[in-house]
This record gives sequence, structure tokens and C-alpha cells, in this order.
Amino acid sequence: MTYDPSKDGAEMDFRQRMSYGDYLQIDRILTAQLPLSSAHDEMLFIIQHQTSELWMKLALYEIQAARRMIAADQTQEALKMLSRVARIFEQLNSAWDVLRTMTPSEYTRFRDDLGQSSGFQSWQYRLIEYAAGNRNLAMLKPHEHRPDILEMLEAELARPSLYDEVLRRLARTGLPVPQEVLKRDLRQAWQFDEGVMAVWVTVYRDPSRYWEAYEVGEKLVDFEDYFRRWRFNHVTTVERVIGFKRGTGGTAGTSYLKRMLEVELFPELWRVRTEL
Repeated sequence: MTYDPSKDGAEMDFRQRMSYGDYLQIDRILTAQLPLSSAHDEMLFIIQHQTSELWMKLALYEIQAARRMIAADQTQEALKMLSRVARIFEQLNSAWDVLRTMTPSEYTRFRDDLGQSSGFQSWQYRLIEYAAGNRNLAMLKPHEHRPDILEMLEAELARPSLYDEVLRRLARTGLPVPQEVLKRDLRQAWQFDEGVMAVWVTVYRDPSRYWEAYEVGEKLVDFEDYFRRWRFNHVTTVERVIGFKRGTGGTAGTSYLKRMLEVELFPELWRVRTEL
């Protein structure tokens, strides 16, 4: 017999009730894809980038919450959030696998329709970088046409980054984080610091004594590990699809993305491995 879920109590009438689609605003989401060409693969291109932006929204939500928790000395709650951020970037990495099914010939059928729009201009990605500590002030310029977005980015630059809050927490637990680091200009990108390196060496040489700091350090490394993989997969996807052409937004394309691979968010945490 054909199964009827209503006979087991499933609700089937949503004329006066909130449905799944109502709650998730599915109609708004599924009507947000507006291809500019007749190319079959443009839909893939749009959805891949839209879903990536949704995952980045969640990553920002978790990073900002983790930062608040660390500032409030609620480190254990922050650890769960940082674990989730790493898993989010794992999902973002998987998205490149789908996009790579598009060949160069297929991309050229609609690339000109993109104009100068480019992922380089993603303000959510910029917020993630700023929140983590990669505060390149030159990257404010692509957002100057949107005062609301520029205001958000400027507000981010005015508050301690995730890494700044971690180091402040280490200082509150008695670890000798240099005062000049704690009082640094927050608008500037993080620069490798020997004093901070010495603190992490202390932590990693005796993790049982400094377990909280050790665990936070490893969560940050986990986050950056997945973030680096995402950048690397971005490079290989772009090279596979457009070769060494310039990006639609005017960047040098693959060579620009390869330069970004050299950026370290938490350099002391990577170099501490050499000291052990």
C-alpha cells in the first residue's frame, strides 16, 4: 500500500501554519539566481558563489561569537565555535570540486557578461580576513561605493582581531605577552613577533600546564589550515578554468591568488613547531 504520513500524525495542511519553505524563506533563495546569458554553466557559477557567501556568513557569525567568548574569558565555549569554523571551510573547499567540472570553453560563454564583478570584491571574505587579523587597508577601496559596507569594515578594523583577543586572554592568565603587542595599532595587519613566539614556545613545551592556551592554539591552526586549503583550491580552480588570464576584477588572476597563499594569519603558531 502507498504510505500516507498523515496517518502517523504528520502535518499535511499548511494553509494556516508555517511550513518548511516559509521558515527558511526558500522562495527568496531560489529566485535569487538571475543569469545574464544563455550559457548553461552560468547557473553553476552563480549558485557556487551564492552558497559560498552563505557559508561565509556562518563563518563570520561563529568567528565573531568566538571572539566575544574569549574576551569574556569563556574559552571553552569559543573552542566549539572555532571547531565549527574549520568545518565550514571544509564545506567551502568542497564547493571548488563542483566548480571545477566547468571547462574553460564553457566559462568563456558567459565570462564577458560578468563585467568587472569578481570574488575579489566579496565584503564577507574581507570581513573574515580582517576578523582573523589580515588587515590590509588597501582592500577597503573596492567597497567605497557602499557606505554601509565600508562602515562595517571600518568597525572591524577598530576592534581587536580574533588573534588579538587570544593573546589578551593569554596575558590575563599570566603568560608574558609583550605590552607593545597588547597596545598595538589594531588597524594594522599582524606582524610576526618574537615575544609572542616565545609565549607559544612556553605553551607548547608544557601543554599539560597551559592546556587552555594549547587547545586554543591548535584550534587556530586548524582554522588556518582549512583556510589555506581553501585559498590553494581557489588558485588551482582558477588556473584550470582561465589559465593565466587577468581576473574579471582586474587582478593578475592566478599570480595574485598565489601571492595570497604566502599570507599567514597566525605565523607564530606555525613557526613554533620548528622550536620544539
